[in-house]
Amino acid sequence: MSDPANILPGLESDSPLPYKLACLCDLRDRDGRVLLLRRGKAPNKGLCSPIGGKLEMEIGESPARCAQREIQEEAGIDVPIERLHLLGLISEAAFENESHWLLFYYRVIGPVEVQAGPMNEGSLEWFHPDEIGVLPLPDTDRQIIWPLVRKHETSGANGGLGFFALHIDCSGDSISWKVQQETPETPG
Repeated sequence: MSDPANILPGLESDSPLPYKLACLCDLRDRDGRVLLLRRGKAPNKGLCSPIGGKLEMEIGESPARCAQREIQEEAGIDVPIERLHLLGLISEAAFENESHWLLFYYRVIGPVEVQAGPMNEGSLEWFHPDEIGVLPLPDTDRQIIWPLVRKHETSGANGGLGFFALHIDCSGDSISWKVQQETPETPG
């Protein structure tokens, strides 16, 4: 039996949830539009999110290599690892009470050219950053992740990209979260 101290509040079972590792990839075009996938499959079917996918853990794939591979598979372009900036590290406990997630949020430095349209996971679509707030999004993306992305996309030294580490707890009746690290730090 599991140690009760390791069970998250709100979970019905003492069985441990699996931990999944994935990356999210933030691509922008020369007009500053964001490439999003309108998902045709679970999880988040019908909602918009950045492209990405799970790390191939059985081969020891690195998060950056996963992002590079997912961009190639889903957007059809090759992006050198040197153009990937780790903008965020997001842990989600008890997502849909089915699994825990550790997400590596990469921003591609510089514009890309990707054709919008259908693909095997749904439909790729370009949106101006001001449109994101009215799109169908997962709750955690709307309330937490996109505001942090906007905050840190120009917060680094000399207007460059910053970084945030975030923990989201989905185990209770409501979502709670805490920014555990950010660069640069918000004056407080």
